[in-house]
Amino acid sequence: MTNYFFLDNLNLIFLIVMGIVSLAVIVYQGKQNLRYYAIFSAFIFSMIGAILSNNLGLTWVFIEATTLTSAYLILHDKNKNSLEAAWKYTFLCSIGISLAFVGIILLLLATGNINSLNYQELYTNAHLINPFWLKLSFIFIVIGFGTKVGLAPVHSWLPDAHAEAPSAISAMLSATLLNSAFLVILRFFKLMQLAGAGDCAKTLLYIMSILSIFIATIFIFKINNYKRMLAYSSIENMGIISLGVALGGVATFGALLHLIVHSFIKCALFLTSGNILKLYKTKEIPKIKGIIEQDNITGWLWVIGAILIVGIPPSPIFISEFLMIKQMLINQNYFLLLAFFILLTFIAFGIMTSVIKMSFDTNNTPTVQKFSPNKYLPQITILILAICLSFCMTSGLYDFIKEAEKWIY
Repeated sequence: MTNYFFLDNLNLIFLIVMGIVSLAVIVYQGKQNLRYYAIFSAFIFSMIGAILSNNLGLTWVFIEATTLTSAYLILHDKNKNSLEAAWKYTFLCSIGISLAFVGIILLLLATGNINSLNYQELYTNAHLINPFWLKLSFIFIVIGFGTKVGLAPVHSWLPDAHAEAPSAISAMLSATLLNSAFLVILRFFKLMQLAGAGDCAKTLLYIMSILSIFIATIFIFKINNYKRMLAYSSIENMGIISLGVALGGVATFGALLHLIVHSFIKCALFLTSGNILKLYKTKEIPKIKGIIEQDNITGWLWVIGAILIVGIPPSPIFISEFLMIKQMLINQNYFLLLAFFILLTFIAFGIMTSVIKMSFDTNNTPTVQKFSPNKYLPQITILILAICLSFCMTSGLYDFIKEAEKWIY
């Protein structure tokens, strides 16, 4: 541990997930030009810095760096839509990161003589922090970094960026970038708990998480673009993870498990969407039929990934959501439980309806597109890894996640 970087069980989870997803994406995308590799590497380095940072100010710098590097990657296809998405992403995330900077200034006002942004020093002296300025700081921090996470109502960049970026980059955005920004919120949430302002923090997370799930429910039923559908699924799942953190208890374990498996499954789905785009040359759901007929492996990866992302067993997402439901019953949050169940049911129905039509409807137009093994193996590997978390939750892995919980509560 240093004044600038440290490693604990919590950020180790984020680091491992990012490593696995990044490796899958690198294998999938194959050869690229030198400039692309350089910026892609800088993007990964920025996320590693944000994850390992022991200082809120330094974390802010690395999160800003992720915006600058990933904007070029979103623009990689260099068409009108990708240019618009990249500018929207850069503009909105820059506003978000500016609001987060205001939150950091307010935190410095709250700390008074402590005059430090080091997480460990903040935790040790949490009882000395002014509660008014701390609560106000948390609002700016959550809205600011929540913009990067894709939490509603500050989520509007995400559907465009995910839809227009190359599929491999969409996978990185959804499965690693959102997590990196969310870790900052978790670090600050821990400080709120130690400072006795946990109820305020939970209330804001409740509002943004339920709003995220609700907005995803509305738009998933209207969407005709399968990459945008996956993007709104990311908004939904980040909302679910935030809800698990706010609920506490066994739901915190569920939130961390959900974060891990969502990253794996969503990475597989976005990579598979790249195969679909090459097969059909369109992102419009109504124009795509018979994926399984056209490419059996791609079709079944698409179906299995959809089954897992909506939480149908053997998906580990079923387990994580079950733990959250259990905590809602313990907390007697019956109205929240009803809303949660209804919204997730509608989302599952919307996603599966689109996926089934795309995969199984008859398509009389043959294709000659053939894919190399690297277009299948990354998805197969990480989906198997995700499913194994349902059946092979070893005591060592369980204890590891439980230890990570201590850095949240």
